[in-house]
Amino acid sequence: MKKKIKIWVYAGIAILAFLYFFVASPTINPIYPEGAFFWCVLVSVYIVANQLLNVGGLQLKNKGGLFVLDYDKENQHLFRKWAVVVLIVIWAVYGLVMLISSPLFFYKAYRDQLPEPTVTEFSSDMQTIDVNQIPIVDQDLAVKLADKKLGEKSSLGSQVQLGEPTIQNVDGKLVWVVPLHHSGFFKWITNLEGSAGYIVVSATDTQDVTYVDDYKIKIQPDCYLMDDLIRHIRFGKGAFTGVTDYSFELDNSGKPYWVVTTYYNKRGFALPEADGIILVDAQTGSMESYDLDEVPDWVDRVQPEDFVIDQINNRGKYVHGIFNFANTDKTQTSEGHAIIYNNGRCYLFTGVTSVGKDESAIGFMMVDMVTKQPTFYQMSGATENAAMKSAQGKVQNYGYTATFPIVLNIENQPTYFMTLKDRDSELVKMYSFVSVKNYDIVGVGETPEEAQNNYIEALSDDGSLTVENEGEEIQSKSLTGTVERINWTVQEGETQYSLLLTEDSGSIFTASLSLSPQLPLTQPGDQVTITYEFIEGKAVQNVTAFENNTIAGSAAQE
Repeated sequence: MKKKIKIWVYAGIAILAFLYFFVASPTINPIYPEGAFFWCVLVSVYIVANQLLNVGGLQLKNKGGLFVLDYDKENQHLFRKWAVVVLIVIWAVYGLVMLISSPLFFYKAYRDQLPEPTVTEFSSDMQTIDVNQIPIVDQDLAVKLADKKLGEKSSLGSQVQLGEPTIQNVDGKLVWVVPLHHSGFFKWITNLEGSAGYIVVSATDTQDVTYVDDYKIKIQPDCYLMDDLIRHIRFGKGAFTGVTDYSFELDNSGKPYWVVTTYYNKRGFALPEADGIILVDAQTGSMESYDLDEVPDWVDRVQPEDFVIDQINNRGKYVHGIFNFANTDKTQTSEGHAIIYNNGRCYLFTGVTSVGKDESAIGFMMVDMVTKQPTFYQMSGATENAAMKSAQGKVQNYGYTATFPIVLNIENQPTYFMTLKDRDSELVKMYSFVSVKNYDIVGVGETPEEAQNNYIEALSDDGSLTVENEGEEIQSKSLTGTVERINWTVQEGETQYSLLLTEDSGSIFTASLSLSPQLPLTQPGDQVTITYEFIEGKAVQNVTAFENNTIAGSAAQE
């Protein structure tokens, strides 16, 4: 009978261990802290149960015809020495690995985990962006627009809920993709084939919102049984693998996948390092593993954002070891970071400040979210929070709040761009550009074009537009004159105007339609004021700001 009790006890422990693995879905690889803890607890429970059943006072007794498990103090014995030794050893090893994983023993590994950054000039590395392609939709607005689109589908509102939006580049277009998840257990049980698709929100156009119902999203985070994303991976390719940070991404044909990062620890239980992905088909659940150098081109993000931020901070924190109590040369990331796209690739962009400095940055770090290759722009400037305060100060009479900014290349100047929202409705009311180098230079407007024009004018007034370009000095100049001739042409889908001014007959001035709605109305004889990039010896000069004084004067009189 006692043998049967042992079998039942051991089987019960095994069942409880399996249920824990099924519900919590940890890795069971002991080289990871959660896996090591799992095995330490499991082995400890088995040893304690074994000792209680064999050498303790636990016995099976007949009481009134019923067999019950009782503890007899008279037959109590101490644990065997080998059991005590094993318990001490496994927990001592666990604690020792935790200890030696700390920076106290390997601070250089912490400091040097992020590769040596490439130091470069901002204007030579960051592509310029057309004002019509500036991302004006942040994550909160993307959720609102997706929820509005969902509300248009009355049959879906009670069936699904919005998942977490992911910004990504899909076939050359920057969009937010929002998966639709089951809204509860009963909705899942009645729709086992999956929830009804996803919503695509353009990051550059608030009117461009599309509901896609061509695909069913069967595998989801925080779902039930084997349809749960992490559990599905654990019972597939990831039982002994470290996995973290999933994102919902589309390939260039619009097919949905879950991109789940795999990682290992470089020192004991510390310094997690991404080494690839598990790509999960959101419809079928089929999985493929890829090493870091094999990741498909359409996958935008592999590196978890918290991994990258920790590594940037560790690089600055341990610059002179762990006992740098004077904070000499210590740096840290600014409060917040942004995901940006440059030349079709995804980057994490954040300011880097000296420890203790709140409003000013000593430079900016941009890290490729696939390869983890960092680039450092060594220049002083405003942090993101300082720029937000500066933008809000321009519209303080309205009480608008600024969204967290992204960084753009405007006229070869590092520039923060953010939207300004109404506090109550949280709808975008205005737009703002703020110079990274000098947050007193601000341009705001009711459209991105107007805000950019005001910003360029502020740069010009400050004298910040003088730069070097391929050995030729470019200077920002302003000119008020009379239009002698004006014509237009379409180049790569953009309307370009060419002007001759009586006051400078030796130059042709070119201006994009996006600069001003007054351009199509301009006629010979009108008085205009332009700001342009002057290059010595060039016949064609690029206009960066345009105002028709004749039209403005007529409007004022009316």
